[in-house]
Amino acid sequence: METINNGKSILEALVDIDISWQSIQYYAGLAGSLAGQHVQLSGGSFAYTRREPLGVCVGIGAWNYPFQIACWKSAPALACGNAMVFKPSPFTPISAVLLAEIYDEAGLPKGLFNVVQGGAATGQFLCHHPKVAKVSFTGSVPTGIKIMEMAAKGSAKWRLEPGNDPLIIFYCSKVEKILLPCLPVKEGLPSYLEFTEEPCKASSVEVTIGILMETIVAGGEVCCNGTRVFVERSILPAFTEEVVRQTKNIKIGDPLLGDTRMGPLINRPHLEKVLSFVKQAKEQGAEVLCGGEAFVPEDPKLKDGFYMSPCVLGNCEDNMTCVKEEIFGPVMSILAFDTEEEALERANSTRFGLAGGVFTRDIQRAHRVVAELQAGMCFINNYNISPVEMPFGGYKMSVVNFHKLDWEPSFG
Repeated sequence: METINNGKSILEALVDIDISWQSIQYYAGLAGSLAGQHVQLSGGSFAYTRREPLGVCVGIGAWNYPFQIACWKSAPALACGNAMVFKPSPFTPISAVLLAEIYDEAGLPKGLFNVVQGGAATGQFLCHHPKVAKVSFTGSVPTGIKIMEMAAKGSAKWRLEPGNDPLIIFYCSKVEKILLPCLPVKEGLPSYLEFTEEPCKASSVEVTIGILMETIVAGGEVCCNGTRVFVERSILPAFTEEVVRQTKNIKIGDPLLGDTRMGPLINRPHLEKVLSFVKQAKEQGAEVLCGGEAFVPEDPKLKDGFYMSPCVLGNCEDNMTCVKEEIFGPVMSILAFDTEEEALERANSTRFGLAGGVFTRDIQRAHRVVAELQAGMCFINNYNISPVEMPFGGYKMSVVNFHKLDWEPSFG
């Protein structure tokens, strides 16, 4: 159902649902342990704090992870004793209703999780409502700014979540396990390719496969994708060659088929928007190394689908729009660098700060670099994994406040 709802491959949708139930299970177990603090004072006195529910929380979901986002927003809110009104994207209205039915079947009291459908007007009404204590929004910067302004006029708290994330690839990168879902699928979930230690040049190229998959997963429609890929100049040719080769081998087609790696984008306006980014990149001097065009699958039933071929851009510069803005599509921009200091300065030169990653065999360098990356979530020799026990968030224009209960005390 999530694949029909969104268009992502069935392989990716299975992972999303797996993460979703883990999230609900985790917060259900955590709910009974929520408590305030006892503080001993001088003279035998003491003070204590209590955690109290906020009340009615609003969740506004995005179309890239419809079911998972609904779970991520509702589970911690409900665990803290709040009620939630959730508005899914009008492009993906189905799976949030299924979640409401699941909660109802599990015995959740009536009225604690509610789904309302609608577009911008519905969202504005919810944000302006005087009884709403918190607004949690996942989506674009322009819409997020409007929600901040609306929430600021009342008493509601808020959080946002866009990104344009850097990956930094150093010479002699060592990656023993990289995130490449491979077929056949075992028990409905992706397995992983494992690499033992290889000579520097080989493993530096191998890491491209994992990065590539993170860029095109869900058609590139992921806020924490590593789309700005900074590559040490000495390995740039080998890196680029392998990325292009792997990109051309990605199977595009019916997302309900198990061997499809990339389905359609969410709708035609978004497809046209992503293609316009590629066109603009060419006009600004970037080189389209592969892809970046509308794609028509062989299956005649899919001829009117919103498909495009995943794109790799070379010869990119920091001032190009494709590098500065969140494209939210299957487009990777490759940039060369010479020194660690240069890579960090350029990686941080953005208004976003959601995620970032570094690939290197030098563990001291790895921790030194992630400590300097201006991002809420940093990864070393892997990327884009989201354990339910860990926070999901960033800073700058990417996520004001964090997802998940232990890191989001304002839920209760």
